[in-house]
Amino acid sequence: MDTIEKKEGYGFLIDWIVHVGDILLINVFFISAYVIFRNEELVISHLHYREKIIALLLINLCYFITASFIRFHISSNIVYIEKIVQRSTLFITVYTILITAGFSVLHIISIPFTPWLMGVFVLGTLFVAWHVLFRILLKSYRRKGYNYRQVIIVGGGSNSIKTYESLIFSEYGYKILGFFEDDPDKKDNMPNYLGGLSDIKDYTQTTKVDEIFCSLPGSQEDVIYDLIHFSEKNMIRFHLIPEFYKFFRRRFSLHFIESTPVLSLRYEPLQHFANRFVKRTFDLIFSILVLITIFPILYIIFGIIIKTESPGPVFFKQKRTGFKGKEFYCYKFRSMQINDDANTLQAVQGDPRVTKIGAFMRRTSIDEIPQFINVFKNDMSVVGPRPHMLQHTALYSSIIDKFMVRHLVKPGITGWAQVSGCRGETKTVEEMEDRVKHDVWYLENWTFFLDLKIIYRTIRNAVKGEENAY
Repeated sequence: MDTIEKKEGYGFLIDWIVHVGDILLINVFFISAYVIFRNEELVISHLHYREKIIALLLINLCYFITASFIRFHISSNIVYIEKIVQRSTLFITVYTILITAGFSVLHIISIPFTPWLMGVFVLGTLFVAWHVLFRILLKSYRRKGYNYRQVIIVGGGSNSIKTYESLIFSEYGYKILGFFEDDPDKKDNMPNYLGGLSDIKDYTQTTKVDEIFCSLPGSQEDVIYDLIHFSEKNMIRFHLIPEFYKFFRRRFSLHFIESTPVLSLRYEPLQHFANRFVKRTFDLIFSILVLITIFPILYIIFGIIIKTESPGPVFFKQKRTGFKGKEFYCYKFRSMQINDDANTLQAVQGDPRVTKIGAFMRRTSIDEIPQFINVFKNDMSVVGPRPHMLQHTALYSSIIDKFMVRHLVKPGITGWAQVSGCRGETKTVEEMEDRVKHDVWYLENWTFFLDLKIIYRTIRNAVKGEENAY
């Protein structure tokens, strides 16, 4: 392969740039903090030269220890901003624990909890912002045609075309050289046909190929084995696109029982105890804060107005479908006059049952605040698919295939569907299908930072008001 033109460039330096940037950021932060607060008695005692050297070494040693088992993957061809934020936050959390323990054990610096916590927050914010900014700059760099990997696709079926469409976005850092396929009937469907399967080896001898994506069927296993052997011998990364991809195109989970691979039809992050623990802990803290601060004030103010405007209780409670189909009573501030259709008919635009204060509460989502009681009781989560009336669950579960899948996670006060425009009355089955699609996507792509993003969008929408909230 001596004739191959060297195109590797300086891609290997990307991870080094990230680490050097991390080290510079952390050192500048601690040095700046020392310079600013060295005369503050409550923050830092006077450090001798030897203690300064030890502190500086410890600051950097803790970084390398943390970096040895927490990877960022910022330079990966396909990685999402939310994942970068999540990994960077985890990194700085572990780093903070290590550096705090090191300073305490060596008796170098003694800092009260509040200033230290503020410092950790500032460092964490800067650290995450640096990683996100670098990723954005890297994607922009790749869009201009730099730092890419040259790829060939083997096979000309629908899976190959779908792979091509997924990789063609240049910001991922892939350059698709073309397709190899023996079937002449498929040539016209391929954007850049390069030849038959027998031409692959000769092609890679004259053209730099970094990766091969193969979508050949299992009936051609001899060809696949030969390509794998050839790829490994020539240091080309080989990716096999499984045949089942044509039956379902969603994120799935692959694990092993001994040496037997087992494929789960969908990946569910909340099946992991650590993720459930994080989500439930956040739900408890968030619901308690709301219930002891905002809720009592809103209860007094809106309770008086609700009782004054129409007879009946302040709260409206209704049976809804919860986690794994379990029924529970969902609480809301009553926004309608007492009526016999409350448990069967959803609110529509201009609904005469809605009171004046009820219309305001619905438009600003204030009527949902009592559901933090449900969150505290563990019937609901702050974020999740919205719970439906029992009658709607029975109806839509019979006509929408994946409707009950949304109940594999606890229902929420707000959800991905609601902040994506799927809120309010569902007039058609297609509208409900769209809502279910968003709910299932949330189930398969949950992260803690996705929850924070949804909460932020919900608050933003509540402040400016929503068109479909009636």
